[in-house]
Amino acid sequence: MKILITGASGFIGGFLAAEGIRRGYEIHAGIRATSSRKYLPEGVRTVTLDLDDRELLRQQLSALGRFDYIIHNAGVTKCNKKTDFDRVNYQYTRHFVEALTESGTIPKKFLYVSSIAAYGPGNPVTLEPVRLSDTPHPDTLYGVSKLKAERFIAAQKDFPYLFIRPTGVYGPREKDYFVFLKTVNRHLEPAMGLKKQHLTFVYVTDLANVIYMALESEYVGKAWFVSDGKEYDNREYAAIVKKHLDKKALYLPVPLFLVKAISAVLDTVCGWFGVTPTLNRDKYRIMRATNWKCETEPLQKELGFVAEYDLDKGIEACVEWYKREKWL
Repeated sequence: MKILITGASGFIGGFLAAEGIRRGYEIHAGIRATSSRKYLPEGVRTVTLDLDDRELLRQQLSALGRFDYIIHNAGVTKCNKKTDFDRVNYQYTRHFVEALTESGTIPKKFLYVSSIAAYGPGNPVTLEPVRLSDTPHPDTLYGVSKLKAERFIAAQKDFPYLFIRPTGVYGPREKDYFVFLKTVNRHLEPAMGLKKQHLTFVYVTDLANVIYMALESEYVGKAWFVSDGKEYDNREYAAIVKKHLDKKALYLPVPLFLVKAISAVLDTVCGWFGVTPTLNRDKYRIMRATNWKCETEPLQKELGFVAEYDLDKGIEACVEWYKREKWL
């Protein structure tokens, strides 16, 4: 069976390609001509897709023929121009779906890798988890763009979609959470705001496993939140990181008003040089939220998913990789 993975050269995409090869699929990595192939596993076939040009994309898909499954993983989580969230996450997705329809190459299943950010954080007072039955209220440009893409896909007649909405995805090669590990490695433990944050995570290989479980399931027209099934607070997360780095660190809670100011300055200054900082205005909105819990019972019941990695095991694996590759 043939699977097309967009965004295959990125952090999550490389693991999706590897898991597909492991399961015996014929994997086609949809990438840009300029994309790195460094982490694409052996056996993957690369194809160039121009998601920004619908007509050219239609021609490319017609030439490639019909895939059994498509995993649409391409997108941006941070960008210098804020309009790029809508352009890449929504407009490119729209181009892709329309080109598939016009070329007659709609697959058996089209799985869109979305995000919990499409729904926004949970209630900070009740600390109830975000549920599939909730009304989405994304509070970031990133989340708005992912929800907009979801709604466009779901509105297509007889389109066989699935939505996967992961929480914080981490693992080897990931760069944003790595910033915290690097900071702790320098004996500092920064905390965003003065309130306890309730966090959820999923290790990247567990996410890849869930995605293939969903493709191989009987379901179409479904969505799931994805985490390892556990909940952590920010101090627990830091304690796990310190344990596996074998470091002590100075706890440094930073008031939100200061984090907001720093993110604005970094956004502006880095923007002058065309660089997107890890801490920016959109990331600040995510980091200020105190409740990122989500329901995982449907995922467990319907797909039978049980995470191989909790945060302790996952951070241990990350630290080993970062040290081996000389990132730490």
